[in-house]
Amino acid sequence: MNSKTMFSFPSISPILAAIFLILPPSEAQLSTTFYSTTCPNLTNIVVDQLTQALQSDPRIGASLLRLHFHDCFVQGCDASVLLDSSSTVQSEKTSGPNVNSTRGFEIVDQIKAAVEKSCKDTVSCADILALAAESAVQLAGGPSWNVSLGRRDSLSANQALANTSIPTPFESIVNITTKFTNLGLDVTDVVALSGAHTFGRARCRLITNRLYNFSGTGSADPTLDATYLATLSQTCPQSGSGFNVANLDQATADVFDNKYFSNLQANKGLLQSDQELFSNSSAQIVGLVSQFSSNQSAFFDAFVASMIKMANISVLTGTSGEVRKNCRVVNGS
Repeated sequence: MNSKTMFSFPSISPILAAIFLILPPSEAQLSTTFYSTTCPNLTNIVVDQLTQALQSDPRIGASLLRLHFHDCFVQGCDASVLLDSSSTVQSEKTSGPNVNSTRGFEIVDQIKAAVEKSCKDTVSCADILALAAESAVQLAGGPSWNVSLGRRDSLSANQALANTSIPTPFESIVNITTKFTNLGLDVTDVVALSGAHTFGRARCRLITNRLYNFSGTGSADPTLDATYLATLSQTCPQSGSGFNVANLDQATADVFDNKYFSNLQANKGLLQSDQELFSNSSAQIVGLVSQFSSNQSAFFDAFVASMIKMANISVLTGTSGEVRKNCRVVNGS
């Protein structure tokens, strides 16, 4: 596969052009060519490892994209989400939004090991996450973009912040929007990044209340389409363990497309937080859902722009942080 370190957009939309002009100062310290001499084959390594992993686990691309989200929402895109608990680290992996939910850590380890064989002590785990997220989207049929690189890895994790800053499937759109705006992301980013739920799976325990006891009523969420409710009830029976998984998009579960938004219009959003975008939201948000549903290119452009913004939240660069040898532990531990 050809290296993506050399590819360029065939044409840059006005949305993307504007993003490059308004990125925070940290972007100036990142570069799409950061490893061009020190690890020129980096993107190929990431893509090859992810391609192999997808053969046995079609969910893994969506899982890695979600890891990148959960990393950036807690003290910035610094690979803190990858740290295991130790005498000095209280891992974010055991926070409420992550425990028994986030996955893909072993694949990150495999990618890191392959990178280390080619470019020892050079590439940060934070950059690997950012590259894996882009590759996951592109390999699933979604857009591609040049990933700015040069992040460093954190020396700490923040479980308490993970418990409060990561949006959950049970929150109102008002709360979710606040969590985004706290990080410098806007309403368009909320809708565009929610579109990542166009592929992947979610555990039944995240939707059990929607199916059987919504808001303590003893009934299903009234916004759920009746046929969809029946299908989900078979996948996630009331007496089940809650650890079964349901497709976030019933139609194209492993494809990155704009079906997520048409699902919302049909009252077929899997998570409460998904359906909130259309059923209990502002005219602006509903308008964006409708736009992205009818125009996949508009969604792809907005998603890329939002990913670029998110991937630059509070990044560590220069002499801050470190380049971890093992993504799970701070160097010297």
